[in-house]
Amino acid sequence: MRVGELRPNQLLHTYGVGAVADLPNLSVVLMGLESWDEPQARVLTEDRLLAAVRRKLGPQVETLRTPPYSPEDAGDPFGEWTRVGVPVAAFPRYLRCTDLRCNRLASIDTRLFELVPSPFSPDRVRYVHTCRGTGGRRPTAVPARFVLACTRAGHLDDFPWSYFAHRGTSPEAGDHTLQLVERGTGGEAANVFVVCSCGARRTMAEAIGLAGERNLPACRGRHPHLGTFEPCGLPTRTLALGATNGWFAMQMRVFSLPRADNDLAQLVADLWNDLNLLPHLDESAAKSLLPKLGVWPELQVHGVDAVLRTIQKHADQDGEHQDDRDELDLTGPEWAAFTHDEDVELPDFTTRRVSVPQSERGWLERVTLVPRLREVAALYGFTRIDAPEWDVVSTDDSRRARLSRDAPTWVPCAEMRGEGIFLKFKEDRLAGWEDSTEVQEREKILREAHEAWRAARGLEPGHWPGIRYLMLHTFAHTLIREFSLESGYSATGIAERVYARAAEPMAGVLLYTAAPDSEGTLGGLVSLGYAERLGPLIRQALDAAKLCSSDPLCSEHDPRNHGHLYGAACHACLFAAETSCERGNHYLDRALVTDTVTGSRCGFFR
Repeated sequence: MRVGELRPNQLLHTYGVGAVADLPNLSVVLMGLESWDEPQARVLTEDRLLAAVRRKLGPQVETLRTPPYSPEDAGDPFGEWTRVGVPVAAFPRYLRCTDLRCNRLASIDTRLFELVPSPFSPDRVRYVHTCRGTGGRRPTAVPARFVLACTRAGHLDDFPWSYFAHRGTSPEAGDHTLQLVERGTGGEAANVFVVCSCGARRTMAEAIGLAGERNLPACRGRHPHLGTFEPCGLPTRTLALGATNGWFAMQMRVFSLPRADNDLAQLVADLWNDLNLLPHLDESAAKSLLPKLGVWPELQVHGVDAVLRTIQKHADQDGEHQDDRDELDLTGPEWAAFTHDEDVELPDFTTRRVSVPQSERGWLERVTLVPRLREVAALYGFTRIDAPEWDVVSTDDSRRARLSRDAPTWVPCAEMRGEGIFLKFKEDRLAGWEDSTEVQEREKILREAHEAWRAARGLEPGHWPGIRYLMLHTFAHTLIREFSLESGYSATGIAERVYARAAEPMAGVLLYTAAPDSEGTLGGLVSLGYAERLGPLIRQALDAAKLCSSDPLCSEHDPRNHGHLYGAACHACLFAAETSCERGNHYLDRALVTDTVTGSRCGFFR
């Protein structure tokens, strides 16, 4: 699969290693990292992210790399560039003949199906059955509709069609030709039957839910993306091919932060892994070696002498900047950068402090425009069936699937550039709101629902994000909807980063948009951050949050009844796209932001 067929961020968010992707006539699984063309994968420099990945996967991780890519050469349609991309393998291995008189179900390994290549039109590559169906043409064979998975380590396997059809018994000797037959037009599992030529017959409804737990074999521990098996034995679950719970990414995302006060010093810091040998050489040897380094073209404009002085200065200060900060704390350094007193002007991080709207000065301490930012995301694992914790670094490692057979030396990543608006709340106003009786009573209700939700999933208690997080998170969602109407970006293209800690203290939100091209975005979001536009937009967003079209059901929703992680929130008022929300639409409650029809008195903006 050419990487151009999928955007780089899709290879981390939707179709990463181990995910099943649908091609026009095939279904494939993306292979492990040992099968990727590593020399064609460009190295990205982001030390904070690399340190965090090493804490999760081990010190052997050397680099972050983009998916392999080679520019297209229109003059050579069969050139080397056509063989550079992300490797895939056919999965599931079972196919079904589409001729209604045949419906043959068999594995690719039986050689009943033939692969028809198409060098000039790769989208036409397909498997065909040799049954010579209607009109004497070989009918296309399509992937079987169901697969097996379990919750441990990303195990995924072909559905055991023969085992299931014969109810777990070994069939007698003779012909056992399987068919997958659908009755009706609804596509329900109850209308799908596995039929054997020996007379065995079973509906797929018996493979779903509690019935499936009784009728299906234990997990074999298969990793189709690695071509390996491992001991498992856990109960398996039937998944529809392409189901959304078949693959959940485990990612870490960081913004590139300034590490110096000018372009050259920042560049030296970014390229330090390639330059750290030079301070240990004498001046003449360093001057001779520097122009021979692969990173010299990026530094050449500054001159050899200036670059060497900056390298030596960075080496002298390097030890002073080392501290005991937890590498997995990705938001702390970002908060410090966004709340820095002075504006920053760097290619990948630019901030500009502007005045606070007059009407919001009672609670809003600071507005910082971010005309340029760079976000780097790394994929370090995935899960199936159950999504990882929204704070993915706390997810049980037994659930995390491996990206390669051995400990990986690199992980795939993607970079995006864009813009944003950062809003810092006044700590004294927020702390006073947290101490009010009404807010504490509401927090008790929401926290009970949080504990019930975790208990229902067998998770350890705790990990409560705090009531200030819920309020800030809800506020961010109200602004996303309002900003999307004014900025020119869709609501799915605006993302959030919530900074909420009581101990440090920390209280703010960043709303940003980013795109995986070289220039990023065009300033439509930043233009909303000036006082004359931001103030009215905030008031409009809060007014809209007071009433939901699903009220009173939405406002009266008690999260304890069903163990939900949200209060007064639904698709009609607060829920956002998965690409926008950092918590999967959990931990939201309009009652914490403003008045609702229930007459709640705990809203921060009452």
